[in-house]
Amino acid sequence: KELIKMEREEQSENSLQAIAIILLCCGAIKMLHLLGVITVEKADDDLEMTMVCHRPEGLDQLEAQTNFSKRELQVLYRGFKNFQECPSGVVNEETFKQIYSQFFPHGASTYAHYLFNAFDAAHTGSIKFEDFVTALSILLRGTVTEKLQWTFNLYDINRDGYINKEEMTDIVRAIYDMMGKYTYPVLKTDAPRQHVDAFFQKMDKNRDGVVTLDEFILSCQEDENIMRSLQLFENVI
Repeated sequence: KELIKMEREEQSENSLQAIAIILLCCGAIKMLHLLGVITVEKADDDLEMTMVCHRPEGLDQLEAQTNFSKRELQVLYRGFKNFQECPSGVVNEETFKQIYSQFFPHGASTYAHYLFNAFDAAHTGSIKFEDFVTALSILLRGTVTEKLQWTFNLYDINRDGYINKEEMTDIVRAIYDMMGKYTYPVLKTDAPRQHVDAFFQKMDKNRDGVVTLDEFILSCQEDENIMRSLQLFENVI
């Protein structure tokens, strides 16, 4: 019975990890729909810079730094600029939360906060176009290692290079706030703690109480569900 219980906990944790990655990609895809990126077929030859306070890097530089073509970057930029009420060229956290709440209206604020911090890699308090396309490039077209590293950085809230139980608990509770009330069967109140325990049982290889990037990548690569979830949105744009 104990073995069966452990197997069920591991399967449940694997599913949560896959769901978390799918949520990341779904959020990015739904943003593309909102921006009108996926259905747009034409773009101008140059980035439109009129009345934009933040001037993004040149197309050639962004093309070299991402997995997007120059034409795709043009379309992405137009959508990024146009979906803002006042196109300043940057998105602050409050605006980001408002956008994310359109996709996940039930308790998404906390998860959106963590996701915003992951997009805001330079810790500036805002997401520039460069931040947006860099993250999107990784999530949609990056290598497995790049995608997993980006996901690890999302979980590593204090950015010290490790995932501890407190950080993982915060992330899991944020996911449950969005999804848990609408699952069947209804999740138990202690489910987040059980998922965190299962996460560390699987990923904390040396049992030191924290999960390193290497441990995280290795454990994810050993899981078929997680690996499949990383490939779901590769050909979206």
